[in-house]
Amino acid sequence: MHDSIIVTGGAGFIGSNFVCQWIDGGGSQVINLDKLTYAGNPGNLAELDGNDRHLFVRGDICDRAVVKELFSNYRPRAVVHFAAESHVDRSILGPEEFIQTNVFGTFTLLEEALSYCRTLDASEQDRFRFLHVSTDEVYGSLGSGNPAFSEQTPYSPNSPYSASKAGSDHLVRAYHHTYGLKTLTTNCSNNYGPFQFPEKLIPLIISNALAGKPLPIYGDGQNVRDWLFVVDHCEAIRVVLEKGRPGETYNIGGNNEKTNLQVVETVCSLLDELRPNPAAGSYRSLITFVKDRPGHDRRYAIDAGKIAQELAWHPRETFETGMRKAVEWYLANQAWTQQILSGDYKHWIEKQYGSTPRQRAKL
Repeated sequence: MHDSIIVTGGAGFIGSNFVCQWIDGGGSQVINLDKLTYAGNPGNLAELDGNDRHLFVRGDICDRAVVKELFSNYRPRAVVHFAAESHVDRSILGPEEFIQTNVFGTFTLLEEALSYCRTLDASEQDRFRFLHVSTDEVYGSLGSGNPAFSEQTPYSPNSPYSASKAGSDHLVRAYHHTYGLKTLTTNCSNNYGPFQFPEKLIPLIISNALAGKPLPIYGDGQNVRDWLFVVDHCEAIRVVLEKGRPGETYNIGGNNEKTNLQVVETVCSLLDELRPNPAAGSYRSLITFVKDRPGHDRRYAIDAGKIAQELAWHPRETFETGMRKAVEWYLANQAWTQQILSGDYKHWIEKQYGSTPRQRAKL
């Protein structure tokens, strides 16, 4: 066993933040496996170009041969599994990809991790970790007076996306209890920050506002989410990886319950301050309420007491400080957003890697 780790989905939003943070913090070599679907962007990893502690492999977690070869070649001490289809609206329109990636992909990784661990001696098996990154959406929806989700909250997923993540969570748990694989699961609240794909609420609002387009809010805007700055989330994952108890689940939250309307109004206020448009007035004038999406969960909230008590992790950012950092990043990196919105990054991926993953050629 070496000191390297495999990270799946490391060119996506949270995964790329984690990989860059890991390398910047002096961490061991990262084998970064990503299929480069619409939400995967190698540009998120530009700061690591030429860094020999980062090896990027374009490949699919459902491709067992590729996964097996990574374990065999690099003999990692851990897997940090971010790779997932994660957009609720897309899951409503086309759930099959979510089942394939989130359920079957996780199953494939677990099978190959277990097979690899059986080649290790007892001390190496005890050291190995499989950390599965999941979502608070597996717990369903809360009423306004309900207590926040804890690790004991029964699962009640309401969308194809959250159902597929719930299925993967159960598989991870089963592989620990049945086979003894040293697994860890984290369920996080809504992330925001640098490199988030522009279809998500906060970057969508920023790009639309700057373009003078309507700022769409589902329903009455009173759906509540807990908001977690992505850098805080990545720090929490590192803590769980190093100190978490195998077989356990840890909820990760930002202690920031806000309605969607409050989030959009906060973004507008920051843009009014940082990028004012006196001719058009406040960006709030662009807020537009649109038809609610099917099965829209009313409220999510995370009780992060377990990770605070057991592992001494707490988020560093408040909603106000994190949102300011996020808006400032998008204002300073509008070229990145425009590349995504125009689709130019897809052309670059096809030129660099081909239109379909050439997995084995990159190993």
